[in-house]
Amino acid sequence: MSAIVSILILITCILLILIVLVQNSKGGGLSSTFASSNQVMGVRKTTDFLEKATWTLASVLVVLCLAATAMKTQSGESNMETISTRKADEGTTAPAPAPSPAPAPAPAPANP
Repeated sequence: MSAIVSILILITCILLILIVLVQNSKGGGLSSTFASSNQVMGVRKTTDFLEKATWTLASVLVVLCLAATAMKTQSGESNMETISTRKADEGTTAPAPAPSPAPAPAPAPANP
């Protein structure tokens, strides 16, 4: 189920990117190349459609992200719990104790 939601999020993101690129920005945007479509539908109607599509896709994206988060929360494990569980399963051990220093050599006897 989470894979389906992830795919829907990806599709929504791609559509949102395309809709934003087509919108008329200060520099003219890509919609200026579609002048014939503006003549058919009218400039204002095209702008209204693109704006509504942007807001709709943004809302859908938010809902899908919340749904994905809710599905992850329902499973009952967070990322930190998963990481600590994996480390425990791997059998991490305590670090080896530091080697004790070698004993100092005995002083040589003095020659008379």
